[in-house]
Amino acid sequence: MKIMTLESTTETARTQPRVLIADDQPDILEALRLLLKGHGYVTEAVTSPAALFAAVSQDGFDLILMDLNYARDTTSGREGLDLLARLKASEDAPPIVVMTGWATVGLAVEAMQQGVGDFVEKPWVNSRLLEILQKQVQIGRERREARQKAAANTIAQSEIASQLHAQDREIAEARSIQQGFLPKEIPQLLGFEIAGAWQPARVVGGDYYDILPFGPETLGICIGDVAGKGMPAALLMSNLQAAFRGFASPSLAPEELCERLNSLICRNIATDRFITFFYAQLDGPARRLRYTNAGHNAPIVSHRDGTHDRLLEGGGILGVFPTQEFATGIYDLAAGDRVLLFTDGVTEARVPEGEEFGELRLLDLLEQNRDKSAEDLQKIVLQAAGEFCGGHWHDDATLIVIAVE
Repeated sequence: MKIMTLESTTETARTQPRVLIADDQPDILEALRLLLKGHGYVTEAVTSPAALFAAVSQDGFDLILMDLNYARDTTSGREGLDLLARLKASEDAPPIVVMTGWATVGLAVEAMQQGVGDFVEKPWVNSRLLEILQKQVQIGRERREARQKAAANTIAQSEIASQLHAQDREIAEARSIQQGFLPKEIPQLLGFEIAGAWQPARVVGGDYYDILPFGPETLGICIGDVAGKGMPAALLMSNLQAAFRGFASPSLAPEELCERLNSLICRNIATDRFITFFYAQLDGPARRLRYTNAGHNAPIVSHRDGTHDRLLEGGGILGVFPTQEFATGIYDLAAGDRVLLFTDGVTEARVPEGEEFGELRLLDLLEQNRDKSAEDLQKIVLQAAGEFCGGHWHDDATLIVIAVE
């Protein structure tokens, strides 16, 4: 392997283009060296095809200026064309300008088909050669910069994808944990059918519902809505769930439970957060609800005759005023009644233009389907709200339906 260095410096400025010259005639190499040196080029020369590939593998060249004819074949240019085919296989090869003293139209066309940037006949015209080299060096640098940017973007996208994948795993785990807070099986009472559903606006959310059995004849039923969405709301919801399950019992009246929850939440909640909450104790044999509504959407009791009532008694939202009193409401249920507990994600489901599903549509649905089972009614309401907003839930939507047999 023969490599001849014609020009080198210990510290080459980045603006100086580097040209690899391949020719087997020393006088040609010297002439090109002097011409290019005088115009700010750094050159390296090789005199054989093998040396050319060895030099290219070192990279860092802005341009290859190569002859098509070597000692093995001095006139046809075939050896040079074979070199071009091999160079073309490398995506990182710099632009190539070919030179030959035996140029023909066919040879030039074939060289261009191999990816050559331009073609120069010997003897060359200095101004024309310099013009071609300047243009090809600029093209090569733009290509190299584009490749570097593409490589950097690929790495960045890979890192982002990896981070998003890890985030997705964490969010999926968070959703699984949150689903664990909701009832896996809904307790039932003789003479009643109870169904519940949760539709988060995001992967995790701030809605919560729970149904606790207090013996064979009584249930504790709650539904809550933490202000906000996503992970912060989900974390606060988990605190609500833990506190509710810790306090709730058949001996603790709904108003007292809300007072305790409010006091605890006020000590642990951020100033821009609050919770709406509804809690009821369902007495099966008496068909009676004893409840407290802490600023939550008033549940609807739909009757067989098409009329309805709202469960309004209670007090303010949780988490704002440390000391707060709540009232208890008592409601006697009748056969055929349907009780709907819901969060505002149901009524505030909206189309892109801003129109909301609204309580009027919800009341119409209840009136039209008041004879349906709890499970069917729950599905009908969620499906209608979901179709209204096109599946793009603005807020978490949660439902509990109690059907009185």
